[in-house]
Amino acid sequence: MQIVLFCLKNDNNYQLTANTYQVSYQQVYQWVKKYEAGDEQSLKDKRGRNKEEHERTTEEKFKVEIKQLEHENERLRTENALLKKLEELEGRKVM
Repeated sequence: MQIVLFCLKNDNNYQLTANTYQVSYQQVYQWVKKYEAGDEQSLKDKRGRNKEEHERTTEEKFKVEIKQLEHENERLRTENALLKKLEELEGRKVM
């Protein structure tokens, strides 16, 4: 917020702001545009925030379930491949 306000105070001088705060010109530009489009809330970093179950749409719930099933499927494939490899190695020891 501080960077955006500094930039706006200085007539949208992105280069001055970038140099002052030692961030990239592009980053300052994006932050200012986000601020102008949607206020302070648009600058909040929402990465890593998981929605509560009641906040999810039906489509989001299905996507989460599919992702969980894909993860489980991959884990089972890996486990199966490991067991096959183990059987192969044990078969070589017997001979």
